[in-house]
Amino acid sequence: MPSLFRFLFFIAFIAAIFYGSMYALTVFVEPNPREMSVKIPANKLNPK
Repeated sequence: MPSLFRFLFFIAFIAAIFYGSMYALTVFVEPNPREMSVKIPANKLNPK
């Protein structure tokens, strides 16, 4: 039984690290907005 508790604690610890890192990414990383341009060929705009 102690090995089951150790396993569950390990899984909970890994999940906490994962969710903590995702939270840190959303709080501390700021996206940089920029312009985007995509060239579309003329034959795709006016197909025959």
